[in-house]
Amino acid sequence: MPLFGRALEAMRDTAAKGGRILFVGTKRAAADKIAETAKACGQYYVNHRWLGGMLTNWATVSQSIKRLRDLEGRLSSDEVSQLGKKEILQLTRERDKLELTLGGIKEMGGLPDMLFILDTNKEDIAVLEANKLNIPIVAVIDSNASPTGVDFPIPGNDDAMRAITLYCELAQTAVLDGLQAELMASGTDIGSAEVAPEEPALAEASAEATSFMQNQLMRLHLKMLKATLMKKHLQNRHLLSKPLLLKVDICLI
Repeated sequence: MPLFGRALEAMRDTAAKGGRILFVGTKRAAADKIAETAKACGQYYVNHRWLGGMLTNWATVSQSIKRLRDLEGRLSSDEVSQLGKKEILQLTRERDKLELTLGGIKEMGGLPDMLFILDTNKEDIAVLEANKLNIPIVAVIDSNASPTGVDFPIPGNDDAMRAITLYCELAQTAVLDGLQAELMASGTDIGSAEVAPEEPALAEASAEATSFMQNQLMRLHLKMLKATLMKKHLQNRHLLSKPLLLKVDICLI
């Protein structure tokens, strides 16, 4: 059970250092929750299909992301009115296909600093690529899976929706807590995040900077989120024992 707390603490520390965390879960039961969780804490995700080389061949993946951005730009510009229906359909299909596989990482801007994986059997290529690049992995390890190659294993059920929701929401809380710690360490006045930055500054900001400002706003809701999660999940004795409740609480303070 202490392994769960150790994994959450590792995610918190990574976020507190400004690291990128990539959430990976492509099986049907986990896909929607993985995307929802990553978006809620300003991180990144792969929830459709892991492309071989997504980490180890990042240069090629970056070109595909560039192509996705180009397509988004063309299809949202005045240029689209000058295209034929067939060409628009082809471009739209290409964009949608790229969005499905790369949409969750198009703002990542580089390799992640940590992976959070649900079902290491299904995501075995992701594990191998992360190991090759020495990227630490947090993963839920079911009874039919091996912890080999996983730095921070979480023994548990990676099939039940109830369990998947619990793991994702606790991971989300840990990341948000880490981001809050980062802001506090930098001396940022979290209360001032309620004031929207000037439009010119936003226009000039990079995608990563914009995402970071959104994270600042999310910090304001951290205490409410944490209280809700603790009440909803951490008192569920069917999934968590008392020692684990204490360990998780310590990690998230």
